[in-house]
Amino acid sequence: MSETPALRRALGRWDLTAIGINQVIGGAIFLLPADVARLVGPWGPLAFLSVGLLSLSIALCFAEVGSRFEKTGGPYLPARAAFGRFIGFEVGWMMWFTRVTSQASVANGLALALAFYWPALATGVPRMSMIAALTIALTMINVRGIKQSSWVVNALTIGKLAPLTIFIIAGVWYIDPAHFAAMPAVTQRDLSSALILLIFAYGGYEVTGVLAGEAANPRRDVPFAFIATLITVAVVMSLTSLVATGVLPDLGGSRTPLADGAAIFLGAAGALMVSAGSAISMAGNNMGQILNGSRTIFALAENGDLPRWFAKVHPTYQTPSNAILFTAVIALTLALTGSFVALAAVSAIARLVMYLAVCASTLVLRKHDREIAAQVGAHFSDLDGAVAPAKFTVPMGPVVPVFASIVAMGILAGASQAQLVAGAAALAAGGALYFLATKLKM
Repeated sequence: MSETPALRRALGRWDLTAIGINQVIGGAIFLLPADVARLVGPWGPLAFLSVGLLSLSIALCFAEVGSRFEKTGGPYLPARAAFGRFIGFEVGWMMWFTRVTSQASVANGLALALAFYWPALATGVPRMSMIAALTIALTMINVRGIKQSSWVVNALTIGKLAPLTIFIIAGVWYIDPAHFAAMPAVTQRDLSSALILLIFAYGGYEVTGVLAGEAANPRRDVPFAFIATLITVAVVMSLTSLVATGVLPDLGGSRTPLADGAAIFLGAAGALMVSAGSAISMAGNNMGQILNGSRTIFALAENGDLPRWFAKVHPTYQTPSNAILFTAVIALTLALTGSFVALAAVSAIARLVMYLAVCASTLVLRKHDREIAAQVGAHFSDLDGAVAPAKFTVPMGPVVPVFASIVAMGILAGASQAQLVAGAAALAAGGALYFLATKLKM
């Protein structure tokens, strides 16, 4: 009797890091410096760096809990181990929900970006055909194997980092110190708005641990990837903001700040390079959404929280083929119908749920470790057996997890009423789905 096919462990620490960077640095970085400048002026680079450090506190919690698990699932696994199946399911559900809506949103964004050069792609059949072709191509790559998917993500990550690196290295010589000579006063309201905007901009690194079940050495490499991802994106985003602020005399008034800045010191070729980088960035982000969204729903099914159909592993390619196809079909439907616009408000509460669950589970699982140490031979259960002790522990005891929880609560402070209502509705829908999947044994 042949063995049940399993996921292939083929990802190294830099593959996981590329996946994390790919999800954080999307098309928004090519516009974000101007959005932040409109709120805090030349304080923008410092705001980018500060929020990067704040986000690192949350990423450190992800790194610690990620060092406990070797299975696919990301934030879902520690939430389930610490707080039970229902809370774990809600975390996994919200993560999948945001991935699939983000995929639809980014696909439409890419169509609009390309429409600048090919106007026909803006509407109608050409737009729908482009979105469908992109989704089908990326889906097939995902189905064909994790290594092939990793190669594509690595290439697209390099493709998006290259123009940003050139922008930074070439542009730093054109920075005008006069742009930083008079640092204006900033109101508390504008500062809060900028920080909340940037907390969202730094989001996406939570996917780094989702692919642990396909990593060669997940308990060692997942923590490394979380930390390397946050440090890399914080440096790139802060320096990008620094150059844009120092080069453009009216950064806040620019609609395409990086392209406008590149045009100053690299000419038309520089502006084209940035535009191409933006398109590559969105394509890479879309690839990552399929990759991580499908693994989240696979993990829910693998652990009995959704029908086993979603946990099927392709016998040849060793990928979660059913989960990949299902995720792609839902995302494509949302993209072509425009339904993702109404669902986008869920992302704020979804991120809050994921971040708080991981920060809290960091403390809960530490407590479980101490209880086990006090009872020789005792064990506590997670999904299939014992939760392993953390291979990486955040220093300073509870200080970082508690501080990270406060940072995460900043998302709630910045959420609108529409986002709160949408988030509550999504959580309620997840609860209903959990009941159907587990209580009725669907």
